[in-house]
Amino acid sequence: MTLQRIILLNLLAGLLFTLSVQAQTALDINDPAVVEAFVDGAVKPTMERAHNPSGVVMVMKDGKIIFAKGYGYIDLQKRIPVDPDTSLFRPGSISKLFTWVAVMQQVEQGRLDLDTDVNRYLKSFQIEDSWPGQPVTLRHIMTHTAGFEDGGLGYLIVDDPERLMPLAESLAKYQPQRVNPPGMHTAYSNWATALAGLIVQNVSGQPFNDYVQRHIFAVLNMQHSSFAEPLPVDLQPHMAKNYKYNPRGEQEISYELVSNFGPAGAMATTALDMSKFAGALLNDGEFNGRRILQADTLQRMLDDGFSHDPRVRGMGLGLLLRQYGADGLDIYGHDGATLIFFSHFGLSRQENLMLFTSFSGSPGGPEPHKALVKSFYDVFFPRAVAAIPPPADFAGRADKYIGTYHSWRNNYSQAESLRRMLGETKVAALDDNTLLIGDKRYVEVDHNLFRQLDGYQQIAFQQDADGSISGFVVDGMGVAQSYKAPLQDTLNFNLLLLALCLLIFCSVVLRLVYQWRLWRSQTGIEYRAWLASAGLALSNLLFVILLLTALTTELPELMFNLPTSFILALCFPILAVPLLLAHAFYAVQIWRHRLLAGSWARIRYSLVTLAGFAMLWFCLHWNLLGFHYYS
Repeated sequence: MTLQRIILLNLLAGLLFTLSVQAQTALDINDPAVVEAFVDGAVKPTMERAHNPSGVVMVMKDGKIIFAKGYGYIDLQKRIPVDPDTSLFRPGSISKLFTWVAVMQQVEQGRLDLDTDVNRYLKSFQIEDSWPGQPVTLRHIMTHTAGFEDGGLGYLIVDDPERLMPLAESLAKYQPQRVNPPGMHTAYSNWATALAGLIVQNVSGQPFNDYVQRHIFAVLNMQHSSFAEPLPVDLQPHMAKNYKYNPRGEQEISYELVSNFGPAGAMATTALDMSKFAGALLNDGEFNGRRILQADTLQRMLDDGFSHDPRVRGMGLGLLLRQYGADGLDIYGHDGATLIFFSHFGLSRQENLMLFTSFSGSPGGPEPHKALVKSFYDVFFPRAVAAIPPPADFAGRADKYIGTYHSWRNNYSQAESLRRMLGETKVAALDDNTLLIGDKRYVEVDHNLFRQLDGYQQIAFQQDADGSISGFVVDGMGVAQSYKAPLQDTLNFNLLLLALCLLIFCSVVLRLVYQWRLWRSQTGIEYRAWLASAGLALSNLLFVILLLTALTTELPELMFNLPTSFILALCFPILAVPLLLAHAFYAVQIWRHRLLAGSWARIRYSLVTLAGFAMLWFCLHWNLLGFHYYS
């Protein structure tokens, strides 16, 4: 093929992608050339911009592979191209679907009950009885309503095989707190999913990885799939290597190890193997005459889930019910992400359809995923979106929705709770009687129900018993419930607090430098008061500097191991406490004996005391006073 022909075909693919995204007429999903042109138009330019080294896309319709194509290379140095049949990718949380199938297999065999306290199935440890009389069940775990906080900084994914441990030991060591009673709020939990895998291991008498290999992979003839870490030797040559982009070129990094929470995301697989799994899920649990689930069990996984509002899709039993494409398309499946790989696995019974995608690369891994997945469903199964005029009287109701919202999938007891602020969603009322939720505009279509103004995504708000808005859920994202955050939890409040405190502490240091001789000439309480100010200011400044240094560490390194700067940062709030108490004591003495050079000097000193207490509150509130993290 000539260079000119390649360039022409790429231009045509990009044009088809652009036109199809804008059109309402469905493209022909059964035409491989049309599918390839569309996918190429979405994937190729995006991978080039985001520096993705590898990717794969497979489309299956009515039991036949319509389209399967690899993009890039699994090994950049050896220039080994991606092969959709044999190249392995890390699908992340799509691994959970195999855990849920394993659970339901044990339910079919009578070894598990979805509504029994899971402590009955645990041997070496128990879930803490945080809510007496309200035990966690497998139904709660499969619908992500068990009430666990989230966590994982420095331990969920590691890069050193020496840090791997048996599943039961890992789950006991990293057991999260139960911050909500079960069945009340939705909060995605890797720990709880891994616990379900441990339960399968306990009741079956087989290690989880072996169980999945024997009862799912082998049954479906998935020859290039494994939960084992490191990968089996025979699969290693087919694995898409991990790369991180920098301007000097791609840098190979270690294979991500998720075995400490393996059932939640440790699998490596190929697009072809995922099509076999899809075949079973689309055909009542059977593929090529081999069965992994009974038909009624699979239907139960779709129907017996959880939703906060019947007007929006919630959760199946482990299956994510997605809002993509036309009414009735009813996509279900799962998405998945590691630090390097970003994947999608979507199924539709109505269309007998599978879409599987996986792309690698850091930091641009998610870009092809974002460009392709939703647009694929929208152009091959378009949904007519009618314009809806905003209600003229909405302004009178808008204020109750305004605020900052946090996901329940967050940490509340460890130092990583600080991340809550970084993922907040703001809701604002606009003059045209719409809501701005994040960066998109929504229009009211029913009581507490909003639809995207130029799309079909819906958001349902919840309210308390007194009618106050307490949170919202997004249609098609049943694992992501958000709650209305109090002022003290918002990013702007905390940034303003830190800015004021740092300004005061910096002024202390500058004044100390400027008036060094004056300080050295002081005696008694005044000398010690100056010393307490200097110590309090420096300890807090060093804390913030080291904390920011840690938080700006690149993501893989931050997730694999807690940076030394982070651990050092936590030393300084401890040091600041006695200095603050001394400072407060001297502040009382200074006012009582009218020390320092006048009232303004005493006011300045008191402001430093207040700043010290504000920083103490900040550290207590965000679990930064002490070493609240898993080593």
